[in-house]
Amino acid sequence: MRHLVKRVAIWALAGLGLASANNVQAADLDYGKPGDPIHLVVGYQPYYSEAWSGAVINGLQLWKKYLPAGSTVEFHVGLQGSIVVNSMLAGKASLGYLGDMPAIVATTKRSVADLRIIANIGLGHDQCNVFFVRKDAPQFTDAKAAVTWLNGKTVASPKGSCADRFAQAVFQKTKTAPSAYLNQSIEVITSGFRVGKIDGAVLWEPTASRLVAEGLARRVASGYNFDEPDGAFLDARADLIKQRPDIIKAWLETELDAELFLANPANAVKVAELLKAQTTGFTQKELWQAEFGAYPASSGGGPVRLTVPFGFSQNALALIAKDTAFLHSIKSIDAEKLADDAVLPGYTTEILKTRGLAIPVGEIKAAPETAFR
Repeated sequence: MRHLVKRVAIWALAGLGLASANNVQAADLDYGKPGDPIHLVVGYQPYYSEAWSGAVINGLQLWKKYLPAGSTVEFHVGLQGSIVVNSMLAGKASLGYLGDMPAIVATTKRSVADLRIIANIGLGHDQCNVFFVRKDAPQFTDAKAAVTWLNGKTVASPKGSCADRFAQAVFQKTKTAPSAYLNQSIEVITSGFRVGKIDGAVLWEPTASRLVAEGLARRVASGYNFDEPDGAFLDARADLIKQRPDIIKAWLETELDAELFLANPANAVKVAELLKAQTTGFTQKELWQAEFGAYPASSGGGPVRLTVPFGFSQNALALIAKDTAFLHSIKSIDAEKLADDAVLPGYTTEILKTRGLAIPVGEIKAAPETAFR
């Protein structure tokens, strides 16, 4: 895991340097003609459970059913969404599985490369939005008490992430002001809890379930407690969309199959098995718990772990608008609103109509521990 983190950190720095080096838009890539075989590079996040449909596609090679014969697909791991975005901006990947914040940021970098949001692959309340306190913290009466205990204390979260947006929203709602709010990666946060350097943190699954399983910190709240949703989206380069609408449709057919597979409770253990093969540092049970396992209401658990919408509901569009406003408020992006064509719902709408399905296409209900077998 340490070696993987080091490599990904290097890729992230390289991508950030390229993305910010100048304002000259990169030339369009050449994807061939409609119907031709294609080589696709896909950035995905097996370390972010709300975007696990990409890992299902990879593990089961579902794309072979829909892409032109002779096509190949290469999956690149990103520990955080910014790494995937930078790869797409640099022309090193054409599709990206992303949390809500990086998916939005990606569409605002058109001076570097033109990226669009083409599907809503996940909506939830405790996939990215999870509060933790150190294991020797007091017992709290409710989630609000747990968060306000962090007033004047040291809290960490990866800045600019969905977890960061959630943390800041909850701090505002509860009038909580940590003495230090640190920008730390999930690996540094894990280490911080282990050695007692931080009092609290906000982060995402599956790391959240690993912290619980290893007893390094206590889960005390989630988006369920504060009516704060989280989400994940699929972004595509606009040059791919323009040149190869056949590939976009084929990939989205693949994505829909993956979401339907995820939502079938009979596949839960298989999904955890697929993720175990694509990650390091997690047990299969921790991975199952992250997406399918129930948590008590006292620690922010809810009845549904994940909704897979595929298309764009009003809730999804409202989340995008809210996140965009937050990113603008912290000066991560210049625009208060996204361009009208930043989100392209037409492809998913057409596929859903053809298949006779509606938004959402599935729902993963929280399951008891006995369901893992």
